[in-house]
Amino acid sequence: MFNGGMATTSTEIELPDVEPAAFLALLKFLYSDEVQIGPETVMTTLYTAKKYAVPALEAHCVEFLKKNLRADNAFMLLTQARLFDEPQLASLCLENIDKNTADAITAEGFTDIDLGEGLPCACALLGLRQGVPRGGAKGLLTLRRGPNAPVRPLPAGPAQSGILMDREVVSLFLHFTVNPKPRVDFIDRPRCCLRGKECSINRFQQVESRWGYSGTSDRVRFSVNKRIFVVGFGLYGSIHGPTDYQVNIQIIHTDSNTVLGQNDTGFSCDGSASTFRVMFKEPVEVLPSVNYTACATLKGPDSHYGTKGLRKVTHESPTTGAKTCFTFCYAAGNNNGTSVEDGQIPEVIFYT
Repeated sequence: MFNGGMATTSTEIELPDVEPAAFLALLKFLYSDEVQIGPETVMTTLYTAKKYAVPALEAHCVEFLKKNLRADNAFMLLTQARLFDEPQLASLCLENIDKNTADAITAEGFTDIDLGEGLPCACALLGLRQGVPRGGAKGLLTLRRGPNAPVRPLPAGPAQSGILMDREVVSLFLHFTVNPKPRVDFIDRPRCCLRGKECSINRFQQVESRWGYSGTSDRVRFSVNKRIFVVGFGLYGSIHGPTDYQVNIQIIHTDSNTVLGQNDTGFSCDGSASTFRVMFKEPVEVLPSVNYTACATLKGPDSHYGTKGLRKVTHESPTTGAKTCFTFCYAAGNNNGTSVEDGQIPEVIFYT
């Protein structure tokens, strides 16, 4: 723009495709290494960073999106990840959608996807990574898990819908009724999907300031009265305003000291006394009447912490009335001071 034979001679340069806030964020980063992005500006800043080839700022934007990925924005971020050619972010979006399908498809962002974006996203979600299958939208049917459907609805529904070809109807009937089962052109692996609504419990009745970190893990033992799947923790954030934390979370089988699930990740907080979600890569199965240890190792400034902790916390389903009872106990050894009464790891996020 400013150098060489094609340099502009104008005293004022117009950038019609760049948002002012995004361009200001770019300039601040270039001159001071200051990262100034938020939920409203991250996508336009990512576009600007890519346009002007500033990969370090690109990385900050993508990391911000990863930390703020949720079921209700996963489809929107998936389309943006494909648009900006960010395969790692796209993969995380697909994992989130696969685990939280019900919440993802009822979110506002799902209905905002247009056909051009929707077909590639649907292909990726159903297991294809190389574009739309031959036959366009109809080709997506080969990616559906036909063999996992119950046999009874097949004659009354898909078999008469005209969607399936005659040979596909016959192959599915044979798959359900004969042994050995013939090969079918559908995926026969069950889908990994948590059913029902996400639940959470908070074990503290009050929040205070200040809780420090020096590399020691915050830990607390717990058990439940029924089988659940833990998908994450709610953690307290900084008392000093908006901050990013690095964190490793784990669930450990206490008696065998076996790590059942973990994630090295991070989260952004806004300086409030709220809790901030940190999720596992995969749901962790927790069995009734078994001791487990919840563990979080944070790297960052002093945070809020919980007090007046409850030894027993019960979650009651608003629809069925079913009760999930948590019992918390002191985790012996190095635990950074966290106990039943005070400390970190206030929330457990789970499905029943």
